Amino acid sequence: RRQRATPYLFSQQDICRLLAEARRLRHPMRAASYEALFGLLAVSGMRIGEAVALERADVDLDARLITIRKAKGDRVRLVPLHPTAAEALRAYPSERDRMCPTARSRAFFLSSAGTPVLEESLRKTFREITTLLGIRTQTVQPRIHDLRHRFAVQTLIDCYRTGVKIDERIPVLSTYLGHVSPSDTYWYLSA
Repeated sequence: RRQRATPYLFSQQDICRLLAEARRLRHPMRAASYEALFGLLAVSGMRIGEAVALERADVDLDARLITIRKAKGDRVRLVPLHPTAAEALRAYPSERDRMCPTARSRAFFLSSAGTPVLEESLRKTFREITTLLGIRTQTVQPRIHDLRHRFAVQTLIDCYRTGVKIDERIPVLSTYLGHVSPSDTYWYLSA
């Protein structure tokens, strides 16, 4: 069938190092946005385009719910957040509004210019940070999408370890990830 890139399975330590390095980025607004974005991608399994397209009204941290209005296939879907994820993300909007009180956009994640974070800028920064951390080498080429992959695989592993039958959870995980068909989610078992 189609050829898929070999995913890099981020460890919890890798993710903590990624977030710590994002926090050290030169411009404070950029640092806050990228740390929050990488963190959200790691704990929610959202697609990159979905995350950067979020507007302020799409993120309800009190309800711990994100509304993705531009999901794949032009659908709307809801992404519930674990209480710890919502709490970790809670500091970002106040930091963002303090650093950028006159934002030129309704985007949830802002660049240092007060405009939406661009997907290509996010990818470039991810490449720079993973290279700096020694995660990216000539033979290992992690992608931001691998954070989504890790989320899916870790969810399946957690199901297995707690005795939950994976076949019973695949439809739930499939819906959560925004897959059209559970067969798309089964790929994470083989990968």
